[in-house]
Amino acid sequence: MEIKQRKLNAYTEAHSSPPDSVLLELERETNFKALSPQMISGPIQGQLLYFLSSMLQPKSILEVGTFTGYATICLARGLAKGGSMHTIEVNEELESIIRKYIAKAGLTEQIQLHMGDARKIIPSIDGDFDLILIDAAKKDNAAYFDILIDRLRPGGLMIADNVLWDGKVTQVEKDKKTKMIDDFNKKIQADDRVENLILPIRDGILVIRKL
Repeated sequence: MEIKQRKLNAYTEAHSSPPDSVLLELERETNFKALSPQMISGPIQGQLLYFLSSMLQPKSILEVGTFTGYATICLARGLAKGGSMHTIEVNEELESIIRKYIAKAGLTEQIQLHMGDARKIIPSIDGDFDLILIDAAKKDNAAYFDILIDRLRPGGLMIADNVLWDGKVTQVEKDKKTKMIDDFNKKIQADDRVENLILPIRDGILVIRKL
């Protein structure tokens, strides 16, 4: 099954629009310099985020969990003219890489990077959002949803990553972290303020649309 999945991943990448030179360079540097480089969004997930952002044409985006900025760039490229994006990263060691590639992508004017604890930073950001990406510590997914759902405009999208947790959410016996992710998925499924779709791309992407 693992070999089949690797072949499918290679096929989907070969038959999808390729990332540009900035994203390719960012992916290489992430693999070379960052701990846990597999956390990068990569070409398929990045293209999906770009598509969703481009179709929505958001005026305001919030990202919780920047990592090295791959998803940040993909989302920001779909902003409406004059739109802006706030992105929050707790790991200060990544700041120089993030800023470097935001500049290389020509998005310095559109993207504001915040370094620190997202729970403290989010209240300091004014306004509501058309698009939110949650890709930070998975134990905090439910808390971020509760904090941000009232700041998501009707018709807006909230996206959460890693919601399938390497397929462990399907197991009867779940470890603590898997149970937290499963509980989050169930929480969203039961919330009548939203409609939702889990896409089995990479480690699972949950797309939530506010009604």
